Amino acid sequence: MRLMSLIPFLLCAFPAVADPLTGDAFDSYTQGKTLFYDSEGRTYGAEAYLRNRRVRWSFLDGTCQEGHWYPQGDEICFLYDGSDRPQCWRFDLSERGLNAVLDDGFGRTELNEVPPEGRDLICPGPDVGV
Repeated sequence: MRLMSLIPFLLCAFPAVADPLTGDAFDSYTQGKTLFYDSEGRTYGAEAYLRNRRVRWSFLDGTCQEGHWYPQGDEICFLYDGSDRPQCWRFDLSERGLNAVLDDGFGRTELNEVPPEGRDLICPGPDVGV
């Protein structure tokens, strides 16, 4: 009987680990959207998910990187133009949106999808001016 009363406590103390999104599920959720991400409660950046697995990333500093993504095992890998080293993230979906974890040997980065809160992904392009 005591064990039965501990089960709800144990379930709260050790939340279930969500299954990683497959490439098809990731594409279905993201395509045509621009998603904003925070890390540890701070603005991290935004990514526009375009057709044919193309993406546009920005740290919201006015600079954007074009690239593409592809599934690899339990991860979604991003390869940005001008780079030969992909970044592979593990994505899962919660009631609040996407969660992503990058564990690349240099450290661990966790991102959480957040509402845009009036922000836009602005990519002016090269040599924009008067």
